[in-house]
Amino acid sequence: MSSLRYLSLAIAFILELAVLAATGYAGFTLVHPTVLRVLVGLGAPVLMAVAWGLFAAPKASMPLHGVTGVTFQVAWFGVGALALALAGRTTPAITLAAVYLLNSAALRLLGR
Repeated sequence: MSSLRYLSLAIAFILELAVLAATGYAGFTLVHPTVLRVLVGLGAPVLMAVAWGLFAAPKASMPLHGVTGVTFQVAWFGVGALALALAGRTTPAITLAAVYLLNSAALRLLGR
C-alpha cells in the first residue's frame, strides 16, 4: 500500500473523529438550559458514533454499499460541517467539508 494511501486513510480517520467532536461542540454551545446542552453535547456524538458503527465502519454490522454508502458518508460529514456552522464556527465548518471532499477524491483515486 502506498504511503499516500496510508496518509489519506489517516486523514479519513481524523475527519471521522472531527465530526464527533463537532457535534459535541455544537451541542454544548446551544443557548438552552445547561441540562439540555449537556444531553445534546454528549448524546449527539454517541448517536453519530452508533450510526457510523452500524453503517460505515470497516466492520459495520449493516454496511451500506454503492450510492447508499456514499450518500450516508456525505450526509454524515455534512452534519459535522453543519454542526460547526450552527455553532458559529464557519471557517472550521468549511475546512471540514473541503478536506473531506478532497480526501474522499484522493481515496477513490488511490483505490480505497
